[in-house]
Amino acid sequence: MSRAERLLMLVQALRRRRRPVAGAVLADELCVSLRTLYRDIQALIGQGAPIEGEAGVGYVLKPGFMLPPLMFTEDEIEALVFGTRLAATRADERLASAAENALAKIAAVLPPDLADRMETTGLIVAPPWNARPDAVDLGLVRTAIRNETRLQFSYVNEKGIATRRVVWPIAVAFFERARVLTAWCELRQDFRHFRLDRMAEAVDLGVRYPRRRRQLMKEWRELEPAVPSGEIAAPKPA
Repeated sequence: MSRAERLLMLVQALRRRRRPVAGAVLADELCVSLRTLYRDIQALIGQGAPIEGEAGVGYVLKPGFMLPPLMFTEDEIEALVFGTRLAATRADERLASAAENALAKIAAVLPPDLADRMETTGLIVAPPWNARPDAVDLGLVRTAIRNETRLQFSYVNEKGIATRRVVWPIAVAFFERARVLTAWCELRQDFRHFRLDRMAEAVDLGVRYPRRRRQLMKEWRELEPAVPSGEIAAPKPA
């Protein structure tokens, strides 16, 4: 591993932590000696990184620090390209376009050889097989999630029973054949999952729900302890 790569990994290790972390922990994570770790910390501080702390106490990177044009490993480049292509086939048009724009911005600051690898990576994402089209605008749903506002829509469950729902949307899961909204349902007074292809006449009511989405997500995950972060449990009947 080059020193530049090691320094980047050190910044990333500090970024992942909000509290001071001991130098020994960082050295072990980077597979270097404690002496090397201390030298690397001083090198980053000398380059302007706002790292606070000292040997024997721990180190923390102040929020808001931006690195100059980054170097990426080949795996990181493939992950970026794969995520963008996945968004293009699973998300709505606006989100897919945003992902492409973000990737273009990253490519613009990469060295030519890495930018070329981004263009020529061999990962291909196939479109969903036999997926039913959504009956509502995913962009509208995403906006309601981001703004923490109530969402109203008609819903037909797997038994063909139609209801009108008002929910507090917290997340959307992208499955192979369907997209699923996780929300607190005012009708059921519980968390429920709704397939977007069974929703219709969706309206963002523009009224904030009384709880914070972060807290709702925490409560939902406590009910589904086996579900990793960023994933979703098998849909509960709506």
